[in-house]
Amino acid sequence: MDKIKKFLEKLSQKEKETTKEILSLLETNNVSGLDVKKLKGHSDIFRVRKSDIRIIYRIESGKIKLLAIMRRSEKTYRL
Repeated sequence: MDKIKKFLEKLSQKEKETTKEILSLLETNNVSGLDVKKLKGHSDIFRVRKSDIRIIYRIESGKIKLLAIMRRSEKTYRL
């Protein structure tokens, strides 16, 4: 089982719903209202922040590829 699915199983129901909403907004490229930042040192890697959950993704040829979904910690942004 990959890390993203494993992490999603550990979330509470409310956190799962919030994460699904964010992912659906990312799919439609509607990022207004989301806390999105480009990661330093990378031209195509971004993160979305919602409370202590971080969704890190890359944009490749117009498509979004999820890299990680995790809680904020010392290791969160080490790619």
